[in-house]
Amino acid sequence: MTNQNNLIVYCEIEEGLIADVSLELLTKGKSLASQLGVKLEALVVGDNLKDVENQIFPYGVDVVYKMEDKRLYPYTSLPHSSALINLFKEIKPQICLMGATSIGRDLGPRVSSCLHSGLTADCTSLEIGDHTDPKTKEEYKNLLYQIRPAFGGNIVATIVNPECRPQMATVREGVMKKEVFDANYKGEVVNLDASKYIPETDYVVSIIDRHVAKSKINIKNAPIIVAGGYGVGSKENFDLLHQLAEVLGAEVGASRAAVDAGYSEHERQIGQTGVTVHPKLYIACGISGQIQHIAGMQDSAIIVSINNDPDAPINAIADYVINNSGSLEDLYRQIEHLIERVADDEQEAF
Repeated sequence: MTNQNNLIVYCEIEEGLIADVSLELLTKGKSLASQLGVKLEALVVGDNLKDVENQIFPYGVDVVYKMEDKRLYPYTSLPHSSALINLFKEIKPQICLMGATSIGRDLGPRVSSCLHSGLTADCTSLEIGDHTDPKTKEEYKNLLYQIRPAFGGNIVATIVNPECRPQMATVREGVMKKEVFDANYKGEVVNLDASKYIPETDYVVSIIDRHVAKSKINIKNAPIIVAGGYGVGSKENFDLLHQLAEVLGAEVGASRAAVDAGYSEHERQIGQTGVTVHPKLYIACGISGQIQHIAGMQDSAIIVSINNDPDAPINAIADYVINNSGSLEDLYRQIEHLIERVADDEQEAF
């Protein structure tokens, strides 16, 4: 196989559809591959993969590898790991990207450990750049900058892997934007024989029955989000946010501190350890704005901060700041006043 030193994205598939996080990574991968002057490749491992490439080519993919076997869906660790490990030994990609999902978190470390390549998890940004080793002064060109918060979010680290390949990174869903490169783009399809890459012994585990519960909360695609932090004070006080969200037609989000305190469900958590969102309007109530939270909502079109701390970090990125004397009662009154204003405006509209 002649395709080597390219950028490859592992594409997750569920019920015949490529996962959004994989399409987001293909969008970012196209940009990175263009900078490097290499091909963008995609790998799909599963069953019933007929025409799956039609979902992938519009994102500018040059080569789609398809590895099909009825035992490869749904995902199990051993066969999928062998598929990637043995294929990567053959095609030698310089970069591999995958989603920071339950599958990616299981698969990525297995592959990187076997290939001795290293892995950076939960990246918030990916860029191409040069690096000079501070000890040896050796220069490395066109490395993958794997950028993510570190040390509890107190710093943003840029991680490079000068020596080992592939350079591997996982990214959460919603961090990258999903954009079609060319709806008519066509690349090459390479059908791989699964038996060449996966030993029969890897199929020792089979899934007999499977139940997938779909979340009833859709924060990721909400155009308006009302988010609360630890400063809201209690689970009962979060009811105000739900009232505001109801009149706005919004979803309710929460910071990690609020979730850890039991004020809201984990499904509503926004930030590096939760969901990344890009709403048109983001209303932050009682949120200080630690770097982990900001990483999950900083691309919102308009940010409104309601906070009793004028020095809260979130105020620095907010388009509008509502601040008063500093008491929790003031915070509640501000939220209640906002609910009344919105409700009055709706009545006037009708």
